[in-house]
Amino acid sequence: MDNSMIVIGLGARKGVDSKEVIDAIGEAISESGHHISQVKYLASAKLKENESGLIEASHILGIELKFIPHDVLNNYNIPTPSQANRFGLIGVAEPAALALSQNKKLVFKKRVYGRITVAIAE
Repeated sequence: MDNSMIVIGLGARKGVDSKEVIDAIGEAISESGHHISQVKYLASAKLKENESGLIEASHILGIELKFIPHDVLNNYNIPTPSQANRFGLIGVAEPAALALSQNKKLVFKKRVYGRITVAIAE
């Protein structure tokens, strides 16, 4: 495991709860070989800014959650097709993680955990 700071990008279905979000983050971090202490930010699309499950998970974990404007998300080339195209977005989890990451390197391609999608960038 390296000690690089990482950003977790999150996509979520409407109405998810904080436990779903926290469980998905925990699984992704474990699978990627990182540690929760490396997480600098959680990130999602601006359209999710009223999603209480994401906000509550951020508070419980003590990790700042940032919502990325759609024009910024659409500036990234992402490797994995997304259903976010229904909202005029190329994606949510991957571009949100990349937008706030220092090296703009996707280290964990998006993976779906129930109603949550998680991607990790550093």
